Amino acid sequence: MIRRFLPGLMVVLLSGCSSVNYYSQLASGQWQLLRAREPVAEVIADPSRPQLLREHLAQSQKARTFASEQLHLPDNQSYRLYADIGRPYVVWNVFATQEFSLSPENHCFPIAGCVAYRGYYSQGAARGEAALLRQQGMDVSIGGVEAYSTLGWFNDPIMSSMMSWGDERLATLIFHELAHQRFYVKDDTEFNESYASFVEQEGTRQWRAARGLAPVSDAALKQRDEFIRLILGTRKRLQALYAQPLAANVMRLAKAAQFEQLRSEYRQLRDSQWGADKRYDAWINQPMNNARLLPFGLYDQWVPAFAALFAQEGGDWVRFYAAVEKLGELPVEQRKAALRQLEKVGL
Repeated sequence: MIRRFLPGLMVVLLSGCSSVNYYSQLASGQWQLLRAREPVAEVIADPSRPQLLREHLAQSQKARTFASEQLHLPDNQSYRLYADIGRPYVVWNVFATQEFSLSPENHCFPIAGCVAYRGYYSQGAARGEAALLRQQGMDVSIGGVEAYSTLGWFNDPIMSSMMSWGDERLATLIFHELAHQRFYVKDDTEFNESYASFVEQEGTRQWRAARGLAPVSDAALKQRDEFIRLILGTRKRLQALYAQPLAANVMRLAKAAQFEQLRSEYRQLRDSQWGADKRYDAWINQPMNNARLLPFGLYDQWVPAFAALFAQEGGDWVRFYAAVEKLGELPVEQRKAALRQLEKVGL
């Protein structure tokens, strides 16, 4: 689930609220990425490049064209360039919360606004930041990121970190990141990521249909949705717990009990309905804390609301984006109220 957060823009777009070292690594990482870019068409035409890479990129360009022509996403040079970055992730994002809170520690930048993480181009630097935060008593999680959007400030490339998945997975990443370029609201990560996740999901459904492929099996989608509901349910229970006037030692025990309940509910669901499928076991068996739950709320909070809005606009992408922009212009509390109302419509 942790895969695509905007890590922050380069130093020229940032204010002076963090250390010079942090800004320097952002600037250096972004510059190296820009220098590594080369046209996808040249890579595909180069017989000295690996055949599998060339075939994968060729398929990606079909999805890239579909994104602009059918999904009405930006038509520019983003994802028509390729960059071999020589590592599995382009950045590692550090998420942090207070011990008894599900609110992320936000970091604010002039262009991107406030986001719920800090991005590092080095895994070692991310781990160092995480260690410092843990020393302060915070809940911390690190997530590797395959891709991110510069919101149209640069032509974003397809990166080698995006190539370990199949053709369809690469297409979904392109749809998601172009959605951020199409529209972005400062200071509202939940809105931005839920909106882009909906565009990704509906775009993928239409992309499959355009190629004459059957929809993704209902069983697979149902399993994913059930797992997400488990996580979101745990978040709600924790939010209620943290609102109580309990002593820290009592709160700590109750918090641990909630995470054990999540594991128990997961195993019951897996064993009773999923058969031998254990795809989420590795995630559920890792040490739990508040920060590990953050991406689920950010990615999925308002997806049903955006699905209802898309249906309300007759499945017309242009009208949908216009409606999304109107939502984005509302004051934050009015925006959330409108999304909650849409969510009810979609139930």
